[in-house]
Order: sequence, then structure tokens, then C-alpha cells
Amino acid sequence: MDPDAVDHEDAVTGRSGVAEASTHSRSVSLPDGDLTLTWAAVTHTGRRRDSNQDAVLAAYPLFIVADGMGGHIGGEIASASTVDRLRGLVDGHVSTKAIEKALARAVKDIASHPETTDDGTGTTVTGVFLDASQHVPHWVTLNIGDSRVYLVRDGVIDQITTDHSVVQELVAAGRLSPEEAENHPYGNVITRAVGPSDGVTPDYVRLDVVDGDRFVICSDGLTKELTDYGIQHFLAENADPADAVTAMLEAALENGGRDNVTIIVLDVAREGESGEPAEATEETAPAERTATEPLDASSTDEV
Repeated sequence: MDPDAVDHEDAVTGRSGVAEASTHSRSVSLPDGDLTLTWAAVTHTGRRRDSNQDAVLAAYPLFIVADGMGGHIGGEIASASTVDRLRGLVDGHVSTKAIEKALARAVKDIASHPETTDDGTGTTVTGVFLDASQHVPHWVTLNIGDSRVYLVRDGVIDQITTDHSVVQELVAAGRLSPEEAENHPYGNVITRAVGPSDGVTPDYVRLDVVDGDRFVICSDGLTKELTDYGIQHFLAENADPADAVTAMLEAALENGGRDNVTIIVLDVAREGESGEPAEATEETAPAERTATEPLDASSTDEV
């Protein structure tokens, strides 16, 4: 396993203890210059839960959060099984095809476990990976469920993933405003998950690799307690990823900590061949994507 991988036990001092986070870094050589990635991850049980059913993987080139659900320990098994299967990709080639194969194996692992017989057992999975296999490297986000990937670029925060939830469907249909959605009684009901009775094909979005970008990958335990503006505020106040995840976690706990909270902050620094920060070009300009323009999975299906 990659030494920078962060698993459940590495990310916390205890189930209900004070979280500790450390910043990791990785230099990546690209055709048009070097890329330096720095990141930190943290997970916490929260103030009201008895156990932590979230799982986290932060190991180049794959950064993943999974939020389990289900009776007894079913949710914890589902999220851990999913992250364990995805962790197996870290030392090899990460592609959409490889991710879907790993998720299919995770579904079998979940279904075969004696503690996951509850019909509601499953997990969200969301994250981002760097695809450097093509001439122009790019990020690919993936998502099943209502955990989220945010991107802060040029001082603007954007939710890259689209929630698979009843509330999001109501918002998309114009039957609910975003403000009404925040406290809707069906806020926890998701429409897609990794589990015995669900499919395992995520939504994908391709993003350019841009100097200065900051990603936040998180479970809904964070977004229940902090608005998008709050997330951006703590990023702006904390340049170091470990400080940023710690500040956001502390704020989420202070605001109630109603659910398990898991956060990854991933920072991108890109240099051109001259060693200077890369200027915006056709490849490094802000991404030409919206949340309604998913990646065609076949475009990154290298084996």
C-alpha cells in the first residue's frame, strides 16, 4: 500500500477523539512540466453517532470518500469494502474501467458478508483521480450518492459532483429551492449507492489540471454543518491542507456534528518546463465543463 494512504485508523486518534491530520505531498512529472500535489485527510465519528461508517483513501493518484449506511455495522462494512477495493488500484493504473471493476468486486464483498443483510446497506463513493496516461493530463471526478467533490478555482467554489438524492431530483425539477432543500425531511434519502441491490457505475466529470486549484472531497457530515461559503472561508484562511481539514472539522463539530464527518483537501501546484508556474493555456485554462456534462467513460478506459 502507498505510504501516503490514509485509512480510517490513520485519520483519527480515536472514534470520538480529537482528530489529527498531516499534510502529504507528491511530485509528478508531466510532459509540460512538474506537478506538485499536497493533501490531508481526516475522519471523525461526530457528536451524535456511536460509530464511524465513513471510510477515506488519500493516496496518489486516487482520493476517495465513502459514507456507509445500513443497520448494525452494515454501513461500516460497505464503506470499508469499497475503499479497500479501490485502494488496490493505487499501485497500478487508475481508469474508469478499473474503478468500475473494483466497485463491482466491492458489491460482491458487501453482499457476501453476514452482517450486511439489511436492504438499506450500501455506501456512497466520491472522489477524484489524476489521469496522466494521455498527452494532456486531466483530473477525473467520480460520484455515486451524496458525498461531494468541490473545486475552488480563481477564488470561486464550485460543486463538481451532482448529488444522487431525492432532494436533488426535486431541486432539478423546480419543485424545491436550494434553500428549502437544506432542511428537507428527505435530505438523507439517496437514489444511488454501492450495495447489493444497486449498480456501480459512477458519474464522471473531466477537469483540466490548473495551477492553484484546491479540491475538497467530503461526506455529507460536513455539508450538513457548513455551507459552500463556509467551506471556501476555511480554505481561504488555511493554506496548509492539514490546517484546512482540521478547521472545517472543528467547525462542523461546533455546529452540531450530527453525522460522521470526512474531509480531504487536495492542492495543485503546476510548473512549466522553465520551473515557473504554468501560464493559462488552452489546456490549463478553467475547465470547459459543467455538472451536466459528464465524462464519457470510454474515453479513459485504458486497461
